[in-house]
This record gives sequence, C-alpha cells and structure tokens, in this order.
Amino acid sequence: MWNGNFGNTRAFLPALVAVLIGGCDAAPVPPQAPKAAGAAAEPPSLRYQVDPARNRVWFLTREGVFMHEVTTPERTVVPLPAWLWADEPYGCLPDLALGPRGEAVITSNVVPTLWRIDPDTFAVSVHPLALDADTDKDVGFSALVYSAEHGAFFAASDLHGSLWRIDRTFRQAEKVQLSDPLPRACGLAVRPRIAQQRANRMDRLCMRGAQESWAIDLSPDQRAAYVRAAPCARG
Repeated sequence: MWNGNFGNTRAFLPALVAVLIGGCDAAPVPPQAPKAAGAAAEPPSLRYQVDPARNRVWFLTREGVFMHEVTTPERTVVPLPAWLWADEPYGCLPDLALGPRGEAVITSNVVPTLWRIDPDTFAVSVHPLALDADTDKDVGFSALVYSAEHGAFFAASDLHGSLWRIDRTFRQAEKVQLSDPLPRACGLAVRPRIAQQRANRMDRLCMRGAQESWAIDLSPDQRAAYVRAAPCARG
C-alpha cells in the first residue's frame, strides 16, 4: 500500500497522535507471544501504515513488525516466522498493507508468500500463493494494496514489472495482463475517483516507481489493465 520509508519515529508519532485523536484457509502459524515495550528506541522502518480508525500505526522493520497504539506509550512486537526478503539495492523493499478488517499483510520481495497479522490477537498466518503464470520465475512482491471496490488485494513485482490480483483468502495470485510493464514498482495505491471519470473505467490504482508514476486502468473483469504515465498524489 501507499507508504514510505520512515527514519525518525519519535519526531513523527506526536504529530500523528494529535491528528488521529482529533480526526478520529491457510493454517495459521502458532503465534509468538507479542512483546510490549515502553519508550525504547524503535528500529528503523522499511515501511509504515496508519490505521486512523483504530488509532494505530504499523511499522515494518528488518526484524519484523511492530504496532503502536497512539493512545498509549507501548508498542506490540510481532515477529514474522520464516520471512524472506532482499534489501536494497537489489530492488524495491517488501511492502506492508492494511486489509478490510485492519489486519496487517506483509509481502516478501523474493517469494510469492504473504504474512497476515490478525488485528485482534496478533497471531501470524503464512500464505504461500499459487501463481497462475510465471511459475518458472522467482516472483516476489514489492508493492501491495487492498481495494475495497474490487474486494481484492493487488500486488506488484518490481523485478518483472508485473501486477497481480490476490483474493482475500490468500490462496492464489492471478496475473493481470498489462499494456506495458511497470519497472521499479515500489509503491501501489488506490486512486480517488474523479467525477468526470467514465462509468466503465476503473482506473483505481496508481503505481509509483523510483522516478515516475503510472495510472492503472483495470478492465471490468480485472484480468487486464492499461498503463499510462500519470502523477500520483500521496496519501
């Protein structure tokens, strides 16, 4: 999902707290007990996501995930069992997205596997995905977003410039046929709908690369998409 690298957590969280308070069947892996920590320095983040509905911030770090409740001084640490990923400069980093129930979903940029963290129990389940294409390639995902309009997750591989549709059961990834590949796909977002948009157009996705960005116009069956250069707004 649309997110960013996060260097200075302590500088960011006080402002975030004010904003949030003011505006406010894969077999599961046996959960490792979450650990609560106080005001200790947080590890550098690869990605982060804000969940204003639950006053939470999720951080993906090199050691795993931690969740900060902005109304308390504590954070919950959630290790990711057997998580595989490659650091820069080999490609874009793995991603963290939020699902429809507030669950955190983490990718690997090396293998087509997702890690899901239950928003209530913080139990982690691991979901290897069956690919319907490119089974002869090493496919990992460097961008992930949930689209409520489509009822599915979409993921991108920066290595192959490909886009994939993943249903909410996390069983299969279906490759979306693109008019052009998406090189260095490092960020994926759901675009706001504009009033003059044609009714049969579903350009609800936007991809950010290292130097440029693209709008992704999905076909009604979500099996194909037209890619065009277009700016992406953050957020």
